[in-house]
Amino acid sequence: MQIPLSVLDLAPIARGESVSSSIAASVALAQRAEQCGYERVWYAEHHNMPRIASSATSVLIAHVGAHTSSIRLGAGGVMLPNHAPLTIAEQFGTLEAMYPGRIDLGLGRAPGSDQPTMYALRRDPTSSDRFPDDVLELQGFLAGESRVPGVQAVPGSGSHVPLYVLGSSMFGAHLAARLGLPYAFASHFAPQALEAAVAAYRREFQPSAQLDAPYVIAGVNVIAADTTSQAQEQHAAMRRALAVGLFAGGQDLSDVEADVLLRRGAGQHVDQMFTYAAVGTPPQVADYLRGFRDLVAADELITAHQAPTTEGRLRSVELTAEALERESVA
Repeated sequence: MQIPLSVLDLAPIARGESVSSSIAASVALAQRAEQCGYERVWYAEHHNMPRIASSATSVLIAHVGAHTSSIRLGAGGVMLPNHAPLTIAEQFGTLEAMYPGRIDLGLGRAPGSDQPTMYALRRDPTSSDRFPDDVLELQGFLAGESRVPGVQAVPGSGSHVPLYVLGSSMFGAHLAARLGLPYAFASHFAPQALEAAVAAYRREFQPSAQLDAPYVIAGVNVIAADTTSQAQEQHAAMRRALAVGLFAGGQDLSDVEADVLLRRGAGQHVDQMFTYAAVGTPPQVADYLRGFRDLVAADELITAHQAPTTEGRLRSVELTAEALERESVA
């Protein structure tokens, strides 16, 4: 493919579906991405969200790894302040031992939850302040150069699982540059600082043992369908689902009620989150992704396929890859 593509699987639990069916859909999505030549599939850590099934990220990665053979799998990301670095080193060291050369570890400092859930996780409200030090401690465990005397990660020590810094602000950009790590920007839902953050990251980048030059992954929403009308219908369903998830207070609203919610202000918020979205037929999506890649000269795009059904997401993954593959051959 002309543009290196990856997939961010949000592991959605659709209305009327179960967690089991959501996990089965994640397996199918990774298998389709592998068949279509995508670089990697990442899963994000979220908690207390009724419509997302990726809270136990490392467990999900292990399951998907058993049903795929070559595509890279990873966290996009683990919210490190929720965990001890040693625990994450052991988890991802175990994954690397199970699936050698296929595991990534993206790291974020957000809670991935609300205040009551932070309490339930036993998270110190100031733990995000330690994020840079925790990244270094985790890096030491994975490199076999522990910063904690007498403590090694087993499994994990010497595994050199590659780290990625995730971010949606200048903080992550500065940290990734200082540590010489790849930088993945969450422009699929927090687009405001994309250009400034990427520019700062490239300007300040310091080479490291893992990476000798800046590497930028940019997130983008995708709904690729066989016809424009199908893509627009799926986009409308996505807007409703997101509005309900964010603003309905846990209620399961009808489409009519969700449309009212969108008109009352939720729509503006949803559309701002989805500033970067490729919606349409394969040629339209390919054209959008080329322009988005060029906006920040991204080295790789990680695509969040937002169709409301598993079949729609699988088709979107397939059509997007085929469209870009045709362009690279032409």
